[in-house]
Amino acid sequence: WGRCQCGIVHVDFHPGRERDGVANYLSDNPETRSELFLTTKIGIAPKGTSPKDASERVRLQIADDLAILDVTQVDMLMLRDSPDAKVMQSQWAALEDALAKGQTRAIGVINFCEFALDSVLRTAKTTPAVNYCLHHVGMGTDPRGLRSFGESRGIRTFAYGALGEPGPNRELRDSPVLHAVARAHRVSPDAVALRWILQTGAAVSVRPTSEFGLGTASCPAISSNDRCERGLRERASSFGWELTTEEMDALSALTSPYDNPTLFSSAGCPDAFGMKEMMAYFKSI
Repeated sequence: WGRCQCGIVHVDFHPGRERDGVANYLSDNPETRSELFLTTKIGIAPKGTSPKDASERVRLQIADDLAILDVTQVDMLMLRDSPDAKVMQSQWAALEDALAKGQTRAIGVINFCEFALDSVLRTAKTTPAVNYCLHHVGMGTDPRGLRSFGESRGIRTFAYGALGEPGPNRELRDSPVLHAVARAHRVSPDAVALRWILQTGAAVSVRPTSEFGLGTASCPAISSNDRCERGLRERASSFGWELTTEEMDALSALTSPYDNPTLFSSAGCPDAFGMKEMMAYFKSI
């Protein structure tokens, strides 16, 4: 939690263990709440859940999260997709209600493909602020047309996976183009990958280090190891330098590794990361 020292105040977490860790930090440091931007996600509605029950699950989770965090409001709530358009529409209505009640400052979506975005927009009173999706060098500036589809409708792109997902992508990190640009700026290839995303105009979520995998991360206590602090400082410094037009063009022109921007979506979106992909991933590491 060296976030304030590095200028990073956005805390992006999932319900459950990650939320509980944030709650513990806030309990020990209540004076920092006004400095932090808290973003969390609505849990996936189980298969077969009715639209009415899905909406109620959203309301209950929000109440539970706020109680555990001991706050009256988070800054962003993001909705996961569903194969059922009516379920997403009812869940979105519940998020709009939370926004109206002041339980959150903004509402967005995560891993929404065109089908999911169109489903929500058909009945939405409030347009999603962001679509949180996978984007990295090798996917181009508009993977599968999803970014232009959302941004033309007022939905900003919030990227994750600048180094790949569900773990660091070896091809991406070994890219000769990435390394050449890194040498020119005397930064790491990881820093170049992050700066490229930022310079395309997207917001981006980052991990403290490049040591992570599916559901795992290696981030020892700063008191015993400074890898996390150094990683956070490098990421925070991404706003202090720029890629040239030629470098941006070279990185944007790369067509590999090409990934699905809604990799962790439901089966309602194409090429979702299912059990088959999960087993292949574990065999590869």
